[in-house]
Amino acid sequence: MKKCMLWAAMLAALLSLAPQSLMGQDKTIKRKVAIGRFSNETQYAKGIFYDKDNDPMRKQALDILSSKLALSGKFILLEREDLDVLMKEAGPEGMAKIGADYLILGSITEFGRKAQGQEGVFTSTKTQTVEAGVSLRLVEAATGLIIYSDEAKGYAETTSKQTLGIGGTAGYDATLSDKAINAAISQLVENIINKCMDKPWRSYILTYDDGSYIISGGASQGLQPGDAFIVYAKGKSVKNPQTGMMVELPGKPMGKVTVLSSFGDTPENELSYCTYEGQDIDEDHLDKYYISDK
Repeated sequence: MKKCMLWAAMLAALLSLAPQSLMGQDKTIKRKVAIGRFSNETQYAKGIFYDKDNDPMRKQALDILSSKLALSGKFILLEREDLDVLMKEAGPEGMAKIGADYLILGSITEFGRKAQGQEGVFTSTKTQTVEAGVSLRLVEAATGLIIYSDEAKGYAETTSKQTLGIGGTAGYDATLSDKAINAAISQLVENIINKCMDKPWRSYILTYDDGSYIISGGASQGLQPGDAFIVYAKGKSVKNPQTGMMVELPGKPMGKVTVLSSFGDTPENELSYCTYEGQDIDEDHLDKYYISDK
């Protein structure tokens, strides 16, 4: 009885700490994001020999999104372009294979350009304008649920001017498409970052070896020796009759793991050795537990 009360008191003290207190101030655990397909749903520049796998606008959008997420310093990017494979991997087992916390699926929904000119007695001007619409969806890998979906439009233009026949006579500026797509994606990226970082980071106990528990994740995500995380027993899965989807109830806190060391040479295969303090856990069924920073 006294032992149970002692563990209860320890867990209460542990859970009363903020996540930053467990891991240190200003600690950020990078989320693993798999960028899936980025399609071009417009009819722009789609001739008889169009090849969707080599669509330049699709590649532009994918590169822009990847660059912006990487610059935030909060993600490890795992690029995946095969949507069919991603959808087949939508279950928990499939998601484990690609090692992602979140999937991003996007498409260019609108694209258009126009040129307008104005002639004066001594001067003439030409304005080129490009408009692009981009749609993004953020999918939580563990559940397959879409946790964010939105669309934005971006614009870009350039103007050339001639006076008495002297001045620029610009043809179509190809960089305008980059700028318009960039402007559209920029409106959505901040929301994606906030959605990912607001949700607790999760990891899993993979095995028990020679007195240590081995969890997924390592140095590239920001895990360091001394970092501590809460261990939860998974909650029961119930079916929501309104949506027909399975929902996992909140887990029960069991104790904490503390990182001793990490190994692995890529984000996909990095693992960490940890000690464990808390209630007894079933070492034969480690899949019943998960680890969280909150």
